Amino acid sequence: MKIIEVITHKDHVDLVNNIGRKYGAVDQWHSGTSDNNERQVIRLLVDDNHRQAVMDALQNNIAMRDASRIVVLPVEATLPHLEQDESEKKQRNASGATREELYHNISKNAELNNNFLLLVFLSTIVAAIGLIENNVAVVIGAMVIAPLLGPNIALALAAALGDTPLMWTALRTNLAGLGLAFLLSFILGILLPIDLGSGELVARTHVGLDSAVLALASGAAAVLSLTTGLSSVLVGVMVAVALLPPTATVGLMLGTGEWGLALGAALLLAVNIVCVNLAAKTVFLARGVKPRTWLEKRKAKQSMITYMAFWIVSLTVLLVAIYLRK
Repeated sequence: MKIIEVITHKDHVDLVNNIGRKYGAVDQWHSGTSDNNERQVIRLLVDDNHRQAVMDALQNNIAMRDASRIVVLPVEATLPHLEQDESEKKQRNASGATREELYHNISKNAELNNNFLLLVFLSTIVAAIGLIENNVAVVIGAMVIAPLLGPNIALALAAALGDTPLMWTALRTNLAGLGLAFLLSFILGILLPIDLGSGELVARTHVGLDSAVLALASGAAAVLSLTTGLSSVLVGVMVAVALLPPTATVGLMLGTGEWGLALGAALLLAVNIVCVNLAAKTVFLARGVKPRTWLEKRKAKQSMITYMAFWIVSLTVLLVAIYLRK
């Protein structure tokens, strides 16, 4: 349940109210603003099942008119409680969050800025020390604070929406984060003594089919948590399919001259990245996350085919490499 607030010219009030009634708003009200009441604020109380339909109708009819603005506001509670009949309970929207909400929440985690780079820098140091000292708690801490999962989820969303700018932004951020983590861990591998008996370190040099299954399940859980609003699940996903420890392991092993072990860690990293992206895109597709207009849908369909084919072929190549390495 959320409030969709529409700020628009007073001539459009009836249009917005009609959209609310047509597409199942639970309640609606409006009031004037300070600019001589030329613009009105209309608020629609909308449940999860109808919010995407209301948002689409508003964008199709008033989004570009007279500097109109649409704002989605959270609702902590509403009284009296709303009762749903059995047909309403069965009729669930494909996604608990609208595409606009998903875009806002996911795209901000794909931005390449100082905070992202600083978090990668700090989490790499924490991960490297935890791996070297065989300290599980420290490694888990690094997994949680590392921001590398965000750009990969954004990459999948960009493909689902056919959003080329977001795709390039996510790709650039992902490469920058992985590159910084690898470079820093490589330097640490040269400077620090590496104990090859560390269980946490050696564990990141082995990869098998179970690693692929884990990454697929975790990537799917990550997107499912975002589309249903259960964002707390993301912490568990970050730990289960962390990208930073294998990246740090690659750098540490190369820094100490262990090429064979570095290759194993690189394979694990590649499997995690490929499986997270493949699973994320599959869940977005299954949850019905797609663009609004016909032209955007056509573009997204082409993007989806290319995206899925690339990751499926990549996963196949990696599985063959794992089999041959065994």
